[in-house]
Amino acid sequence: MLCLSGLSLALVLSLYPGSSEALKEGECEVCVTFLGKFYQSLHDNNVNFKSADIETALVKTCKDAKGKENRFCYYIGATSDAATKIVNEISKPLSYHAPVEKICEKLKKKDSQICELRYDKQLDLTSVDLKKLKVKDLKKILEEWDETCKGCAEKSDFIRKITELMPKHAPAAAQARTDL
Repeated sequence: MLCLSGLSLALVLSLYPGSSEALKEGECEVCVTFLGKFYQSLHDNNVNFKSADIETALVKTCKDAKGKENRFCYYIGATSDAATKIVNEISKPLSYHAPVEKICEKLKKKDSQICELRYDKQLDLTSVDLKKLKVKDLKKILEEWDETCKGCAEKSDFIRKITELMPKHAPAAAQARTDL
């Protein structure tokens, strides 16, 4: 018969949470997606799966993160301006190839904001009427493309800039649009 002390039983239970603690469909969307891509990049680059190496790679990856992924990096302490640092809550489990869903479950217990992050819905640039979008959404399109609109004061200026840059950043959408 297997005998476990209270501490080791707690450790086993923390590694394998019950169904009530499991992530629901679509929960922790940014965490699961970002860590999934990060784990795959570690494999593709043949990174040594040591906790310190993973932590270094994570901080480096977070420097290039934008939008919701940058916010996720901030929450885990992988950005220079973060107030807390729980990067080891990711690097240690990844070093022994724990599933990213389980890592996100543990992060959710540490900071519930992590699982509240959701990606913005992508606009279908082939069919959307740019004139009906808010200026905020037009700015977001340019931001995703790493472009700025200097001197843009009115909505029509942003629309002009987007239509001008669409062949460069979204060529399929530019070809499909008939109003250009």
